[in-house]
Amino acid sequence: MTRPEQQQQPPGRTNAMDPQPDHGEESYRGSGRLADKAAVITGADSGIGRAVAIAYAREGADVLISYLDEDDDARETARWVEQAGRRSVLMPGDVADPAHCRAIIDRAVQEFGRVDVLVNNAAFQMTHETLEEIPDEEWDRTLAINISAFFHLAKAAVPHMRPGASIIGTTSVNSDSPNPQLLPYDATKAGIANMAAALAQLLAARGIRANSVAPGPVWTPLIPSTMPPEQVKSFGTQVPLGRPAQPAELAPVYVMLASDEASYVSGARIAVTGGRPIL
Repeated sequence: MTRPEQQQQPPGRTNAMDPQPDHGEESYRGSGRLADKAAVITGADSGIGRAVAIAYAREGADVLISYLDEDDDARETARWVEQAGRRSVLMPGDVADPAHCRAIIDRAVQEFGRVDVLVNNAAFQMTHETLEEIPDEEWDRTLAINISAFFHLAKAAVPHMRPGASIIGTTSVNSDSPNPQLLPYDATKAGIANMAAALAQLLAARGIRANSVAPGPVWTPLIPSTMPPEQVKSFGTQVPLGRPAQPAELAPVYVMLASDEASYVSGARIAVTGGRPIL
């Protein structure tokens, strides 16, 4: 399936996308799997983050919605969380700033009293044809958003986590099958996979689990805001299933990893790639 050529400025907005993504607004049905848990999700205004926030709320969790500055998108996510009868907390700001990462966790503890689930999902990428055209500042910022924020968030959250808590990083199929046009992004996604695997071992004695999810192509605002229009048109057609995922198709994996049903799942990297294997 192809879609119209389209372009946005980063970080992108959901309402400008054609077609509109499916976050599970009309389809996800909860069954109490996260009853009374407190979750922090970065990049929760749109895309995978919004789908996870909706699913978590319908499974019984309260959700802190961390996002950059996409206020309209974030308010829409909050509306769905509250419609599910759960509390939402909006937390705008830049996770590239370590102090803001700590502030996110402080706010969650202030509002919820603890952190049961941390989902490190916010990410940045930009397409470049040559190594020389990647600005130094963009390299630094990509690492700060995608991988350093994970460190600062986890470090701040762990003291407020109880046995049974869950840390989930969003990595990518690019972590071991890198796209040469996305070099900084590739490097950070490999780092997230390794950090989650290390955290699983480091935190096991405290009863805290850590895992990562490796999506393939997913139809989110990141795509039209960071890729050339001609690539957006054919985005996702290269995988065996022949299409990009909808964000709603990722959410059940994040629910499973956050739930008590996954009590023996730690150190895993789960592929949601439309048939493209990960190593």
